[in-house]
Amino acid sequence: MNWGFDNTYARDLPWLGAAMAPVPVPEPTLLYLGESLAEDLGLDPGWLAGPDGVRVLAGSAVPEGAEPVAQAYAGHQFGFFSPRLGDGRAHLLGEVVDRAGRRRDIALKGSGRTVFSRGGDGRAAIGPVLREVIVSEAMSALGVPTTRALAAAATGEQVWRDNGPERGAVLTRVADSHLRVGTLELVRTQGSVEQLRDLVDYVRRRHYPHLEPGDVWGLWDEIAARQADLIAQWMSLGFIHGVMNTDNMALSGETIDYGPCAFMDRYDPDTVYSSIDTAGRYRYSAQPSIAGWNLARLAESLLPLVGGDPDEAVETATERVNGFAERYAVAFRAHMSRKLGLGHVTDTDEVDRLVGSLLETMRRRSLDFTGTFRSLSRSVRDGGAPVGLEDWVDAWRPLLTRPEETAATMDAVNPAYIPRNHLVEAALDAARQGDLRPFDELVAVLREPFVERPGLERYAEPAPERFAATYVTFCGT
Repeated sequence: MNWGFDNTYARDLPWLGAAMAPVPVPEPTLLYLGESLAEDLGLDPGWLAGPDGVRVLAGSAVPEGAEPVAQAYAGHQFGFFSPRLGDGRAHLLGEVVDRAGRRRDIALKGSGRTVFSRGGDGRAAIGPVLREVIVSEAMSALGVPTTRALAAAATGEQVWRDNGPERGAVLTRVADSHLRVGTLELVRTQGSVEQLRDLVDYVRRRHYPHLEPGDVWGLWDEIAARQADLIAQWMSLGFIHGVMNTDNMALSGETIDYGPCAFMDRYDPDTVYSSIDTAGRYRYSAQPSIAGWNLARLAESLLPLVGGDPDEAVETATERVNGFAERYAVAFRAHMSRKLGLGHVTDTDEVDRLVGSLLETMRRRSLDFTGTFRSLSRSVRDGGAPVGLEDWVDAWRPLLTRPEETAATMDAVNPAYIPRNHLVEAALDAARQGDLRPFDELVAVLREPFVERPGLERYAEPAPERFAATYVTFCGT
């Protein structure tokens, strides 16, 4: 099959990684294939599902035209700088231009050791791989910029993690690119100014071609704008990334690296699901400020390319970083206005008051995040009010116009179905035992998150209290 690779990263930045092939596996078998995504990429799903295709998806064969690279980057992890990270278990096969004219990376995750493995086995387990399929495909259906899962393949090997042996698997991930804030941090700290300039111009040409060459602060502004909207979308959906290190912030504005991620059930701004985030650095409510912190590291990385007086450059960077909070506030207000049917309301103070009052009531009453917003559109139709929100509804409803139309627009942005944590874990547990039916059924439901369907009521229900009280997620590395 002709993949149509055109590999600008390998061609333009050969020094920013290590050319090396994935490590073959003994018994590759297909676990998941995103057929519509394959077609969007101009690939033949039938061939991918066949023996030769599965060998490629598992890392046992390199397709024609691919130039596999383990990408290099650094990163601040939980606030501490790691000067040399890189793809320790991933290989960028190359880039294709999809049918819409969009350039996309195709990469393997869990495809074997690289020069960046730092003692790791270079592999991935079936649980984290299928979790990334579930959550990234759900995010895509929800309209959130995200990497996508093209495929998942079992390897026929076992990998050992803290909880013992687990079936090995490889994820095929598609992204606008895998360039990160940490990529710039690496070149800023260990490369030359010329290399930094080349990398920045590559980022501009790849993601922001409307900018003029050398427009450093214009590039920062564009990246910050995408991050403000992305984090606002996360917050409006109750999504918690779990590991917002700078090597997990994509310069394209996509959600990347689904490790210990989860969606909230009961609303609590201090929710942390990651087993390794013991201090709550990446808790739900901290995500906007952490995005600003990461963007400050981006600004620092760009400073060597700013001409003129160094003190003025630092002052300009500081002003921009300090302004991110307002960028985010505007984006969050816009998303919450749509969720509450208030897109027509121009009084921003009134919108902020209503949003703040609702969230505080949800916190005090431990209301389900996703279910509460969905129930509000039902209350518009039937004239009632969700239990516990009667007083708030009395203040909100007079602002609404055209109730039926408002309810429909609310339903178009407030999902009925999200990857409920107890359903995700049940699907992964079954998959570990060789039963993919719960996984396949869950993925199918999440492809249409806004359309309620008879017989799927359990997919909209919160987790049982005994589950929710103790739930944690693990990064799977």
